[in-house]
Amino acid sequence: MASSRPDSVTPKHDQSASLPSSTYLTPDSDSEDDDYARRSRSGAASYRMKNLKRTTEDDGAEYCERSGSERSHEDEEDEGDATAGAQRHRTRAESTQSFELYTPDEEKAVLRKLDRRLVLFMALLYMLSFLDRSNIGNAKLAGMKDELRLSSAQYDWLLTAFYVTYILFEWMALLYRVFPPHAYIAVCVFAWGFLASLQSIASSFGSLFALRALLGISEAAFGPGVPFYLSFFFRRDELAFRVGLFISAAPLATSFASSLAWAIVKLGQRWDAVSGWRLLFLIEGFPSVLIAVWAWRWVPDSPAEARWLKARERRVAALRLRRDREESRDLGEKGGVSRRTVKKRFQWKEIGKTLLDPKSYLTAMMFFSCNVAFSSMPVFLPTIINEMGYSTVASQALSAPPYLVAFAVVLFTAYISDKYRTRSIPIAIHASLALLGYTGLALTPALHLSNAVRYLCIFPITAGFFSAVTVVIVWTINNQQSDEGKGTGIAMLNIIGQCGPLVGTRLYPDSDAPYFVPGMTVCAIFMAMVGVLALGLRFVLERGNKKKLEERLGVQGDGASVELLVSRQAARERHAFVYIL
Repeated sequence: MASSRPDSVTPKHDQSASLPSSTYLTPDSDSEDDDYARRSRSGAASYRMKNLKRTTEDDGAEYCERSGSERSHEDEEDEGDATAGAQRHRTRAESTQSFELYTPDEEKAVLRKLDRRLVLFMALLYMLSFLDRSNIGNAKLAGMKDELRLSSAQYDWLLTAFYVTYILFEWMALLYRVFPPHAYIAVCVFAWGFLASLQSIASSFGSLFALRALLGISEAAFGPGVPFYLSFFFRRDELAFRVGLFISAAPLATSFASSLAWAIVKLGQRWDAVSGWRLLFLIEGFPSVLIAVWAWRWVPDSPAEARWLKARERRVAALRLRRDREESRDLGEKGGVSRRTVKKRFQWKEIGKTLLDPKSYLTAMMFFSCNVAFSSMPVFLPTIINEMGYSTVASQALSAPPYLVAFAVVLFTAYISDKYRTRSIPIAIHASLALLGYTGLALTPALHLSNAVRYLCIFPITAGFFSAVTVVIVWTINNQQSDEGKGTGIAMLNIIGQCGPLVGTRLYPDSDAPYFVPGMTVCAIFMAMVGVLALGLRFVLERGNKKKLEERLGVQGDGASVELLVSRQAARERHAFVYIL
C-alpha cells in the first residue's frame, strides 16, 4: 500500500521507522507558540502517524493519516488504498502501535489537571446549587412552615414552583454553545446565590413562591448543561466518571446541608434575634455570590483557553479531543477513516435529527422516572425521619449518612461504568436496589418493620437513584455525535425528565404520615420502570451496533462468520461501536 504523507511531517515520519512500537513521537517542547489557541479554533491541521503492521510483502509499511479542513491532491488519489488498509488492519493500528503527537504521560498529566481544577470546581458549583434548592426541607423543620403559616399544600407549591420554571428554561443548556462558558456560568452562579439569600427575608407565601420560581430559572441555566460542557474536555469513554464526580456533589450537598442545618438550628435556638430558618437560607445561599467572581476567571471556554494549563498542556488537551471527534464522526460511515473536522458553524440539522431520535426519548423517560425519587427524597427525608419518632435536631443529623454513602457509591459506579464501557447494567442494578428499598418502606405497616430497618432502607434508595441519574445523563451524551446533538439531547433529557419532580414533590403530604405508603409505592414503580427501560434501550442499541458493523465490514446474513465479526470484542477492536451500551 502506498504511503500517503504530508511533507510537513516527513522527517519525523521517517525517523519513526527505527523506533519500537511503544515509542511516541512528540514535538519539541520548545516549539510551542503563544497563538496556539487561535490556530486550534480556526481548524489548523493536525497529524496522527500510525505504524500499520502488515502480514503481506508490504509488512512494515506505514500509513500516515492527516486530519484537517484541507487535504493535498495526492492524499485524495491514495485514499482508496489507505481506506482499505486501515479497515483490514484497524485493530493493530490502534493503542500501543500508533505514534502520537503527545506521550501517554503527557495525556495523563493533562487529565489529572482537568480533574482537579475543572471537574472538582464544577462539582463545587453544583453542590452549592443543589444546597440552595434542597435546603427548603431543612428550613421547614427549622420553623419556616409555622412562622409563615404555610399549609401542607402551600409547601408543596413552593417545591413545584421551582421545578416548573426549571423545566421551562432547561433549553438554556444549548447556550453553552452560544455564549462564552466562563461568563455564562459566572452569571448563573451569582443569580442563584443572590436569589437563595433573598429567601431569608421572605415574609409570606407569595414572596417565597416568587423567589423559588426565579431560583428555578437560574439553576436551569446552569446544571442541565454542565455534562454537555464537560464533553468539550473529555472523550466519550472518560465522561461517566467526570459526570459522576459532578453529580456526586448532590448527595454530598444534601449531607452537608443536613449537618449545617443541625448546627444552624442549634444556633437559632440560642439566638432569638433571627429565626433559624432565615439564618439557614442566608448562610447557605450567600457563598455562591462570592464564588461567582472566582468562576469568571477560573472557568475556561475550551481546552485551548484554560489559563491554568501550560501552553504545551493546552496543545495536548486539544489534540487528544480532535482525535476522539474524528473517530466519533467516523461512526456510522461505511468504511474508511473520516477526515472531517469539527465544524464551528452551528448545525441546526443536528437538532432536528436528535428530536426525531427515539433513543433520546427512552433516556428522557428513564430520567423522568429517576427524578420522581431524586426530587422528593432530599426535600422530604428530614420529615420522613422525624415521623419515625426522632426529634427535629436528630432528624437533621440522621439525614446526612445516607447521602454520604450515596456519594461514594456514585463515584464507584461511574468509574466501573467507564472502565467496562457499559451504561445499561449499572442503571439496572441501582434501579433494582432502590426498588427494594422503596418496597421495604411501602410494606412497613404490613411487615411491622422497626425504625432501624426503615432507616437502613433509605441507604440503597439514595445510592440507587443518584447513581442511576449519573449514568443516564452520560448515556445521553455518549450516543450523540455532534455538539449540537449532545446539547439538544441534554435539553430533551431535562425538559422531559424534569417533569418527574412535578410528581415527586407531591408524594409525601402530611396526611400520609407516618409511613407515607402511597409515595413509597409510586417511587418503587418508577424505579422498576428505570430498570426495564435501561435493558430495553440496551437491546435497541445492540441491534444498531450489529447493523452498523455489518455495513462497515460489507457482510450480511446470520451465519456463524457474521456473528463472530459482530461480536462485542470485534466491534470494540474496530471502534465500530456506534453506541455505548
